[in-house]
Amino acid sequence: MATSAASASSLSLLFSQPHSRHPSAHRRPAPGGPHLRLPARASRVRCASSSDAAATATKHRRPAEENIRQEAARLRGPAQGFSAWYEPFPPAPGGDPNERYSLDEVVYRSSSGGLLDVRHDMEALARYPGSYWRDLFDSRVGRTAWPYGSGVWSKKEFVLPEIDSDHIVSLFEGNSNLFWAERLGREHLGGMNDLWVKHCGISHTGSFKDLGMTVLVSQVNRLRRAPLSRPIAGVGCASTGDTSAALSAYCAAAGIPAIVFLPADRISLQQLIQPIANGATVLSLDTDFDGCMRLIREVTAELPIYLANSLNSLRLEGQKTAAIEILQQFNWQVPDWVIVPGGNLGNIYAFYKGFEMCRVLGLVDRVPRLVCAQAANANPLYRYYKSGWTDFQPQVAETTFASAIQIGDPVSVDRAVVALKATDGIVEEATEEELMDATALADHTGMFACPHTGVALAALFKLRDQRIIGPNDRTVVVSTAHGLKFTQSKIDYHDKKIQGMLCQYANPPINVKADFASVMDVLQKNLNVMVGEHDNMIWFKDPSYLLVLGLEALLVIGQSG
Repeated sequence: MATSAASASSLSLLFSQPHSRHPSAHRRPAPGGPHLRLPARASRVRCASSSDAAATATKHRRPAEENIRQEAARLRGPAQGFSAWYEPFPPAPGGDPNERYSLDEVVYRSSSGGLLDVRHDMEALARYPGSYWRDLFDSRVGRTAWPYGSGVWSKKEFVLPEIDSDHIVSLFEGNSNLFWAERLGREHLGGMNDLWVKHCGISHTGSFKDLGMTVLVSQVNRLRRAPLSRPIAGVGCASTGDTSAALSAYCAAAGIPAIVFLPADRISLQQLIQPIANGATVLSLDTDFDGCMRLIREVTAELPIYLANSLNSLRLEGQKTAAIEILQQFNWQVPDWVIVPGGNLGNIYAFYKGFEMCRVLGLVDRVPRLVCAQAANANPLYRYYKSGWTDFQPQVAETTFASAIQIGDPVSVDRAVVALKATDGIVEEATEEELMDATALADHTGMFACPHTGVALAALFKLRDQRIIGPNDRTVVVSTAHGLKFTQSKIDYHDKKIQGMLCQYANPPINVKADFASVMDVLQKNLNVMVGEHDNMIWFKDPSYLLVLGLEALLVIGQSG
């Protein structure tokens, strides 16, 4: 069940904004209702080259010599008075309560050495009712007006309200599909009828990291350009693969040098080729992600290279828009559960921040319960959770197929704890076999899941078995990357080449002689069919359907499978 956020939420900012309930969506009309009727004499369809049609079509179009960025500058309205800044996270005991920094400062840590968080002027935003924000965000979906065609920048006022649209670097990221996992829920999860997958991997570089990187690179672009003209030579990151791909693409679009530190032999070839293709300087280091992270911190302290890892809280401002998108896609109704894979742990906090911001500003009246799913080979948050939040121990992460979350010393552990405590959240883990089996099962129902999504799905299987998540709970699994980035793990699974793993859902190709008898023999064994003795008929024995093949016609009887 969804839960109201704690009154001490870090986003509530000492005020409680009444919320206007959004009316439930109307049910679709029953069959047999009014139908669209064509006029008796339809007028001839005109092409855009016809003189009167062309005049109508171009009436509100921008001048041909003007691009969408220039159009946005021409149509720019007055400033609305929204603002954002950095604050220490969490506030240090005995620290300066007024400590804050402009987003135009190059700063990653508070004066006490802690994390920073982007805070918004919530009182200014709250001058507008929740219905205003819902309508505004809905009006921008699917448009090409700069920069609102982006799923991130369509929520610009909640992200970086003061940035000039001309400084934004966007590849129209976001707006990823939220699809109903009907068969997976029905057949493999005890009849779940409201299971959804938020496919953040359908993005420009194939992962959710695009959502945060458009914000970070846009701010760097603002800092490098007049009037600020900061001497930033490039942007750097340590990465397990997806961060480097996103950084490289957005820096390439902006013409900003990108520097990437990668752990040697620990990421997929598909992930490695992305920053190389986008022209980044790629350093392959003989260490793990945590070692790369330590080195990039040292380098950015000595050189004018802007740090792009999730230590930098700007990225979380973009990632939180995925939560707002989920609410939009449910017509501003709140799901009961959202399950997020966790590695460096910034994303679980970003989802909380997006949901909580919408609650505080009256777009919705509650937040969902959050689940952070970790690979058992890299599970410091899970161990912390099981200790009752009393004993956090960093670890040296072991190898996992979910390589992007193979992190033993997560930067954002404190952020994750805040998110989970505020939402009555849960942390679950998945072994290598559990995550690969969950991935294979999902694929058998039409998905093509990455291993990290497999971690989240395996957590869902466990929580269903424990009856914590009910069959009618509206549940969203966040898919963080595209399966095409991790094809080798799928190949090894279906070839049953993973040592110590049963690979019970493997589906290897069948080698067959190129003759009719051999093919028919295989089909009889594998498709559960029986060849008839007359009329050249094939009878499928599967009880879900009956298919009869005749010489002259194809007749389908019964329920399709």
